[in-house]
Amino acid sequence: MSVLNPEFIYFDLDDTLLNHKKAEQYGLADVHNHFEVFTEIPLEALVSTYHHINKGLWEEYGQGQIDRHILHRRRFEETFEELGVDTTLYQEAGQVYMNYYRNHWEWIDGGKEAYEKIASKYPVGIITNGFAETQWMKIEQFGFKESAKQIIISEEVGVMKPHKKIFDHATELAGVPRDKILYVGDSITSDVKGGINAGWKVAWYKSNPTELEALLPHLVFDDFEKLLEALM
Repeated sequence: MSVLNPEFIYFDLDDTLLNHKKAEQYGLADVHNHFEVFTEIPLEALVSTYHHINKGLWEEYGQGQIDRHILHRRRFEETFEELGVDTTLYQEAGQVYMNYYRNHWEWIDGGKEAYEKIASKYPVGIITNGFAETQWMKIEQFGFKESAKQIIISEEVGVMKPHKKIFDHATELAGVPRDKILYVGDSITSDVKGGINAGWKVAWYKSNPTELEALLPHLVFDDFEKLLEALM
């Protein structure tokens, strides 16, 4: 019997089941190769600058301070400005990035096998932050539409994790008591704290958490075999 004993299991998508960080890195490498303006600028400079700016913009977006169109414009416009590159290229850069980014989507190591085994035993769902059309493409490409009982995308709900509204909505859709829901995710803010504040159990996909961080979730794992051992 599972030590967690859930009746419904939700999974985060990016960097829990699918390797978003790797796809993003490769997509930015493709942008770097696409534009001649980066000849004298190292790829590492583009990646670190983009990450810093994009992270801040997603925080603004999550707080309702900007809309998605401003986020899309500013993440490359401000990155190019910071690097001393022609900012009028931002629109082309955004299109190039998205075209390449989707070519690099893949499962996290061990994620596919674990997800399929868990989905064969438990009702499962997906909760993901992000833009609906991009997340739906991932969901369809990797077969989640057929296996997940519920699919919840932040843009369609109107708030992002860890907002309570998205977890309350997911609880209603699951149709089981809060303490019978397990959430599997990688973000301490969006997933761990969001799930705990919703009254759910949480399995945190994380390597080397601090001692204090490790006290928050019900399970910490950095190998999907450990998650399977706790559930199967």
